[in-house]
Amino acid sequence: MTDNGDRDVPGKGLLDGLAVTFKTMTKRSTTQQYPDVQPDLPPRSRGVIALSEENCTVCMLCARECPDWCIYIDSHKEEVVVPGAARSRQRNVLDKFDIDFALCMYCGICIEVCPFDALHWTPEFEYAETDVLSLLHDKNRLGEWMRTVPPPPAHDVLGEPSKEEATAARKAAGPGAATAAKTSRPSSVRTTSPPTAGPAPDRAPGSGANPEREQ
Repeated sequence: MTDNGDRDVPGKGLLDGLAVTFKTMTKRSTTQQYPDVQPDLPPRSRGVIALSEENCTVCMLCARECPDWCIYIDSHKEEVVVPGAARSRQRNVLDKFDIDFALCMYCGICIEVCPFDALHWTPEFEYAETDVLSLLHDKNRLGEWMRTVPPPPAHDVLGEPSKEEATAARKAAGPGAATAAKTSRPSSVRTTSPPTAGPAPDRAPGSGANPEREQ
């Protein structure tokens, strides 16, 4: 019988639906008693975004790349006197860093493009408000979420060291020291000593690379 014939059978759809219902009724319920029992969230859950203010350089990458335009940043410049320098330098001071979570769609682009790890995901999701205006979190409230940021996963022991670790190891070793990338050599590679200089052995006619020149 074809598919069209199956659909023409009266009551078949009702029987299929009842079969699913009876199958579900025989299984044990897995409902979690929230909020009395907190859910066991995966380590990379996307809850709220936390801000590490000391890492922010006001590069504006997060605000420019945000597709919802829900990040608002304001800053000013200050003169910094460096001892021994010919002239003073300028640095950006963060005055305002707000995220409107009423507009945020939790895409994570701002966290990915931040070059100095100033933004982090936290698994906290219980920040509902009765007023939509209260979902605008300033830099102080975003900084409070930093205490809930989980620690980063451990590095792979077989992976390459990060740029920061390689730079620190090179500075600690001193100038002229071989780095790990230069000294590492696969065990399967065998080095051979270069041939010593000496008289070339006599070759029989026709044994050379170009026998036409020897004739």
